[in-house]
Amino acid sequence: MYIIKIKGKAKIPDYVQLRDNNFTLVAYFRTDRPDRALDKCGLTDRTDFILAFVKEMPFGKMQQIDL
Repeated sequence: MYIIKIKGKAKIPDYVQLRDNNFTLVAYFRTDRPDRALDKCGLTDRTDFILAFVKEMPFGKMQQIDL
């Protein structure tokens, strides 16, 4: 799975995209409200790990993540 953090501008908040190995969008959520999106894709139990990973990663760099 791949993850990318997108920097918001002005009133648009920061977002995170989770994509599978075929780069199909799995989840798209605001960094301050990940619960609903991660619940829909079945990653509720990995929320803390994903948020810790997102907090340390730079904006605009796609990185591979093992979930």
